[in-house]
Amino acid sequence: MHVVIMGCGRVGSSLATELEAAGHSVAIIDQSREAFRRLGPDFKGTTVTGVGFDRDILREAGIERADAFAAVSNGDNSNILAARVAGETFGVKNVVARIYDPGRAEIYQRLGIPTVATVLWAMDQILRRILPEGSRSEWRDANATVSLCEMHMHNDWYGRQILLIDELTSARVAFITRLGAGMIPNEHTVLQQGDLVHVMVADDQTAIVERILANSPEGGR
Repeated sequence: MHVVIMGCGRVGSSLATELEAAGHSVAIIDQSREAFRRLGPDFKGTTVTGVGFDRDILREAGIERADAFAAVSNGDNSNILAARVAGETFGVKNVVARIYDPGRAEIYQRLGIPTVATVLWAMDQILRRILPEGSRSEWRDANATVSLCEMHMHNDWYGRQILLIDELTSARVAFITRLGAGMIPNEHTVLQQGDLVHVMVADDQTAIVERILANSPEGGR
């Protein structure tokens, strides 16, 4: 597929080279011609110097045949504007914008503009490593009512069938990570020490589910 990227910083250049290595056609836009040095000498894609929300610049990058558009410059306003132009003017189906301001990211998400909130992502990744207890949100729907969370489990849950989580909580197990690989469990799956459990849960039930899973399942019977 053809992907247009706005912003040739560390994220944009890495994204461009990864996509090209995977066999996709890539065009990348940046206001600074010097920024394209980050792509390295082996990059075969298109580089376009200019403002990423300018329609003529987008056309030069092949936006009219693009399957996806990513706005990852260092400016929130520019990223949102470019994402809207790509989606609304040129009809690109897969559009995403990087946003630094978490509050604005949530607003744009509710308006139907897919966003990646850089600050929230970084904070969440750090919290996962320094505070392993409780839960860590991995995804949340646009209305902030349902989340996909990685849950901390009491040791007594290991060795039990995973269906016990569905029976004793309002959460539903989406998948588990075992030995670094994702796995969709079935009714026979037994939790093993070291498994990471990812559940779908309503936001207003998260704290309750955390408390249940942080204790022995015997207390929930």
